[in-house]
Amino acid sequence: MKIKKILIMGLPGSGKTTLAKELAPRLDAIILNADEIRKKYNDWDFSPEGRIRQSNRMRDLAKAIIEEGKIVIADFVCPTENTREIFKPDILIWLDTIQKGRFEDTNNLFKKPKNFFLKVESKNAKYWVEEILKKLNK
Repeated sequence: MKIKKILIMGLPGSGKTTLAKELAPRLDAIILNADEIRKKYNDWDFSPEGRIRQSNRMRDLAKAIIEEGKIVIADFVCPTENTREIFKPDILIWLDTIQKGRFEDTNNLFKKPKNFFLKVESKNAKYWVEEILKKLNK
């Protein structure tokens, strides 16, 4: 399978953006940062409905990038199985580097993924990029 859509997910503060910024140039990928997308659409609704809307939005924006022939790296919490299923990444990289994030509602809602390509367990983006590339045979 050719990798087109990568999801880097985890609690707020786990290092998603840092890892995405290190990985993107190595894969010539475009980053979709969930906070930047929320800012662009002025949508700061973190209710279950708002989170589903954000997952749909991220999926649709990723699709447009893929249609341009690019790889996309989505950097967002994606806290539930449902939001991950909506986004449907080719590979999921789970940042399990912190026990709790700074938002209690997200901590309460967050479900650890059952299936993932790689579980990142420390905040060392340079190391993990090399591990990801090895696993991707790049």
